[in-house]
Amino acid sequence: MDGWNKFQTSFATLNIGQSANKFAKGFQSSVQATKERLGQVSADEITELPQGKSYLLHAPMGTHVVLLRITKVYETETYDYPTQIQESISELGTSIGYNITNFAAANLKGTNLPAPSPTAPPEHQHKTLPHALGRAATQAAAVLKTSTSNEENNKLGKAMQEYAGAWEKIADARVIQDGTIQQNYLQHWQTTLSTSLQVAMKARQAVRVSRLELDAAKQTLKNAGPAKQEAARIDVENAEDDLVQKTEVAITLMKTVLENPEPLKNLNELAKAQLIFYATAAEALSSVQGEIEELSVAAEGEYRKSRDH
Repeated sequence: MDGWNKFQTSFATLNIGQSANKFAKGFQSSVQATKERLGQVSADEITELPQGKSYLLHAPMGTHVVLLRITKVYETETYDYPTQIQESISELGTSIGYNITNFAAANLKGTNLPAPSPTAPPEHQHKTLPHALGRAATQAAAVLKTSTSNEENNKLGKAMQEYAGAWEKIADARVIQDGTIQQNYLQHWQTTLSTSLQVAMKARQAVRVSRLELDAAKQTLKNAGPAKQEAARIDVENAEDDLVQKTEVAITLMKTVLENPEPLKNLNELAKAQLIFYATAAEALSSVQGEIEELSVAAEGEYRKSRDH
């Protein structure tokens, strides 16, 4: 009996009219959205937000996404590595050789078969443009050194060696830059973006639903008979008030996202890491360029002198 009384009490407290009204609004909004998607509603019958407010509803998400699309390259070391370099086959051969040798050394112990000595793993090669330039210049300098009998005349080899040294410094700075950007910018920027997306999606969805309810109410008023005109007009006014309220709440949330100081701090970390890298590169190349220029002038003088005789 007590259970029945509780059920009666619970049933009595339900607002059937309010629940039915919410269901009706949801159904009308779905119908309105379907009609718009199918092109069954003319453009002038779709309520548009003022330009400034519409921009604020999209700005926070767009601001973060646009920059992130580009800066995500810092997560991958090879973003500027020359595609023409064919190193994968030789590296694969070296890696396979290392694995086979060490496997044999570990598994042939205690047998009658000769066991090879374990070897050190192949040195990891960074695949960036600075590393590629440094390696190429080093190889060129080595070739020139072996092919030139007179070291004094090997000015190009000396220049290549200096050039390689500069790019080795730049390559080290490049690795540091990418790690710093990943840690101090990308991680925090993506966290901020995730938070902004959640706020933006909820706010925009609330505005979208309210706008659909308004346009559905307008359609109902347009098709209502004389007896239902007044009720339909009140529904339109209520829907307009609701849209204004939802839009203002959404814009307040978006402004809060835009005024958050964290993205500025993250952007500063990005710029600082890039500044250090480019300053290091400028310093390295500036110091070596003077030496290369001296070698260039000396070589040109010797060349012209040899042609005069």
